[in-house]
Amino acid sequence: MTKNQPKVAVVTGAASGIGRATVATLLNQGFQVAAIDVDTSGLKSLSSSLQVDDYCDTYVTDVASREQCHSTVSQIFEKNGRIDVFANIAGIARSEHMTEVSEESWEEMLGVNLSGVFWCSQAAIPFLIESNGSLINVASCSGLMGQAYTVAYSATKGGVIAMTKSLAMEYIKTGIRINAVAPGSVQTQLIDNYSIPEDVNMDLIKPYMGFRGMAEPEEISNVISFLVSDDARRIHGAVITVDGGLTAG
Repeated sequence: MTKNQPKVAVVTGAASGIGRATVATLLNQGFQVAAIDVDTSGLKSLSSSLQVDDYCDTYVTDVASREQCHSTVSQIFEKNGRIDVFANIAGIARSEHMTEVSEESWEEMLGVNLSGVFWCSQAAIPFLIESNGSLINVASCSGLMGQAYTVAYSATKGGVIAMTKSLAMEYIKTGIRINAVAPGSVQTQLIDNYSIPEDVNMDLIKPYMGFRGMAEPEEISNVISFLVSDDARRIHGAVITVDGGLTAG
């Protein structure tokens, strides 16, 4: 690696929402970006929205697959010669009665939200150690508090938080920095397509709605941008909540 070579950031879940906003934010910060998503059309839309001088490659990848994660990360490193930032943002969410969660639904939630973070981190960490880089995992305030009707989702996000802290300790004697961001509700396509069972008890849901409305994706990507910057060089093993005070009580 040379000092003048642009830094390379990898973003999963890049086709929409927080991931897409993070791609734009990091491009504005001067990064070369590798955008990963399983959504082919979404990646095409992302590519068409970029400026002429933006350096962004796209990779169609299912993060639930260890083989695809390792293959894609290897391709990115081989092309660019370095990886400085890896942002695990890909995720799915749904609201269900715990007793009605199917095996397929459970396995999909685990595959994308938890295994995807693990496999991508496993593939990226050796390259991030080489560059003294930064790993960011997007969790959720749902992983920090009990939340009715999202047991499966909350379990995966709680796992991401525990994974982040354990990774931070395992690699504390290297130059890598590993942190998590835990947003509250964010105005994304994920929320637009989100529904809850008709017979839920709304009294159990109201405490998780907060008092300050939903965040915009850019508000989360700005926090990610800070965490991967030199200004945050002392932040390691942290879980940064971006939830308008929802988990403060």
